[in-house]
Amino acid sequence: MTSTGGFDVLRVRAVSKRFGARPVLGDVGFEIRRREVLGLIGPNGAGKTTLLECLAGMLPAEGGDVSADGRSLSAAGRRRMLFYVPDGIAPWDGQRVGAVLGFFGDLHRRGGEEIRSWVAALGLGSLLGSRVGALSKGERKRFLLLLGLIASAPALLLDEPFDGLDLRQTRGVAGLLRSAAREGRALVLSIHQLSEAASVCDRLVLLDAGRVAGEGDLEALRERAGMVGATLEEVFLALT
Repeated sequence: MTSTGGFDVLRVRAVSKRFGARPVLGDVGFEIRRREVLGLIGPNGAGKTTLLECLAGMLPAEGGDVSADGRSLSAAGRRRMLFYVPDGIAPWDGQRVGAVLGFFGDLHRRGGEEIRSWVAALGLGSLLGSRVGALSKGERKRFLLLLGLIASAPALLLDEPFDGLDLRQTRGVAGLLRSAAREGRALVLSIHQLSEAASVCDRLVLLDAGRVAGEGDLEALRERAGMVGATLEEVFLALT
């Protein structure tokens, strides 16, 4: 099943956010394109999670706009377009994993065979009878990712999708995300591990102290930094 109500390009423009007198985001803007994995990278405290929460409508922004193919999106339009997978929560913590997946699949009209294939790919088969609140950090991360894949929104916002995963799990999750992009979705990943961002993302947004320091694929960012052949880590340090 593919997502409906999609877009070719989402444009984020001039998103700003303050917590009291402290500015957290300052006129942030970038593009989210269909069929790509976009990495939102920066150190802890750069504003990545706050930005995702503002885009998803969980936090009110002081300013800014999100448009789909040139049409400004209302709050309801954003909810249809964007599905946010936060870091470190345990939704429905008293329910069994299998029951939650069944409910979520019915809600988003996903077939059981499709969900079972994702369950197998994420190594969650032995956990279907476990309560969500009893999952380990890595198990919960894979469970949350599965909820995002089940959701019918054409764009996924994933906060630290590799946090708590071992190397094998990270590679498996990266493969699923790449597959979701090939099938027509847009994925925005908040990542602080630059090596993982370089390997899985098509383009990157460098976020530093709440402002965009660069946007593009690695080659474009190298050109902007004047550093031919540099690693993402070297480019990031040069531009921020």
